[in-house]
Amino acid sequence: MTETDPTQIKGFDRARQAASRALAEDYVEMISDLAREFGEARITDIAARLGVAHPTANKAVARLKREGLAVSRPYRGVFLTEEGEALAEQVRARHRVVVALLRAVGVPDEVAELDAEGIEHHVSQRTLRAFEAYLARSETGKQG
Repeated sequence: MTETDPTQIKGFDRARQAASRALAEDYVEMISDLAREFGEARITDIAARLGVAHPTANKAVARLKREGLAVSRPYRGVFLTEEGEALAEQVRARHRVVVALLRAVGVPDEVAELDAEGIEHHVSQRTLRAFEAYLARSETGKQG
């Protein structure tokens, strides 16, 4: 029988939680984008933009509603609550930092955007602050 490594368990648990959180974050960000563009986010549009089936989008939106991140109205679309909109803004900010860091280390713009989409959901606050500090130092170095 093998020994259980608590660090490994913690890492796998964190990865599972991040994957679940990433899904919710993708949906709130998309709902926010659609609401800005069209005044509301319809399930059909959410599904199309995320490349998922209509029932998959319905299930994800139902989860967001249970978590207090979104609401829907009869014969209307889906809307984010204040908490949902705040989460969407956090995701956008995290994305911008990750993209900036990737560009700063020489990753081409298009690749940085694509890679940031995955990284942004898994980066810890501590790592994000380190990214921001690095970017601030490298920006200061450019000016001096």
